[in-house]
Amino acid sequence: MKHIYSILFLALFISSCGGDKKKSVEDIIATNDLELIRKRKTELDASAQEISNQLKQIEAKIKDLDPQEKIPLITTFKAKEDVFTHFVELQGNVSTKQNIVIYAEFSGVLSTVYVKEGQRVSKGQILARIDDGGLSQQLSQLKIQSTLAKTTFERQKRLWDQKIGSEIQYLQSKATFEAQEQAVNQLQNQVSKTVVRAPFTGTIDDVITDQGSVVAPGSTPLFRIVNLQNMYIETDVPERYISDVVAGKDVLVDFTVLNKQVDAKVRQAGNFINPANRTFKIEVGLDNKDKSIKPNLTAKLKINDYTNDKAILIPQSIISENAKGEQYVYTISDKSDNKGVVKRVIIETGKTQGDYIEVLSGLKNGNEIVDEGARSVKDGQDVKILDYKAIK
Repeated sequence: MKHIYSILFLALFISSCGGDKKKSVEDIIATNDLELIRKRKTELDASAQEISNQLKQIEAKIKDLDPQEKIPLITTFKAKEDVFTHFVELQGNVSTKQNIVIYAEFSGVLSTVYVKEGQRVSKGQILARIDDGGLSQQLSQLKIQSTLAKTTFERQKRLWDQKIGSEIQYLQSKATFEAQEQAVNQLQNQVSKTVVRAPFTGTIDDVITDQGSVVAPGSTPLFRIVNLQNMYIETDVPERYISDVVAGKDVLVDFTVLNKQVDAKVRQAGNFINPANRTFKIEVGLDNKDKSIKPNLTAKLKINDYTNDKAILIPQSIISENAKGEQYVYTISDKSDNKGVVKRVIIETGKTQGDYIEVLSGLKNGNEIVDEGARSVKDGQDVKILDYKAIK
């Protein structure tokens, strides 16, 4: 372009200064004659347009005569076998099987609460007591009666073993003893419901009902207890992955709000396809030693559903498709120095990951593939290679 402007300037200069019959541009400007100045501008515009047209004709002829001007410029890269790991990306929520609300099992006044929020408790530890309304005294009386019935039965049994006394006396004493024993067990079961115990080892997350409140069985919540050790993520997986996403598969769990990533595995994969959304459920076990992961926390999952140890990956942007729906790329053959001939190769593709796609057939390790310029070349065309790239 600089040469064109130089030639144009020179032509304008010559046209403005040539011959005695024409005045110079400076002379015409000095006349301050508007009509004369406009006339000279029109003459110069016409000369510039004529020179521009001549330059275009010259450039076209140069391209026609010089073969180097017709060769497309491209870049290439070499196909390389590498490990390809494909991931299914999903979202799930953190849960724990040990996150429950403890309800009262006995009607009465919550007489004593032994724990507070945030306190760690062990399985079976007493959390609270409910006033039993005199059941303990009744139980003591029943135990005394049961002891007497037991003694009577044992004596009657010894006599019966010696063939002393009637059978009916033996059976009556046995029935009385068993009835008393069952009554004691039943009342003990009732009294045990007045003592609230931790069903598993965990942390008291919330004390819901205050001491002194009247509680009712099955309707009054007392505590929420949570164990943050046995955590897992549950999510729905599309049915097309049912043979790929199975127990034992590696999972990368990303907790965005915690700025934390955790390596995990699929602990359980469901065998039932939900007809409503055509998905199946999976559980991903979590290690939560630092207790930073909480129930109902949202997590992003990257599940390794496919791995190819000798995969060839290429950018999706260089793939074209013919009228038959076949995918193809261009490779380089007959390479000499920085020149070569492009060859169209039909390929079969597999899974994608980001901007790259797996090639299942059509390419071999070491093939040189056209990258930039792949959309502007044709099969059998000579090309000039400007750069060399390799996929890592």
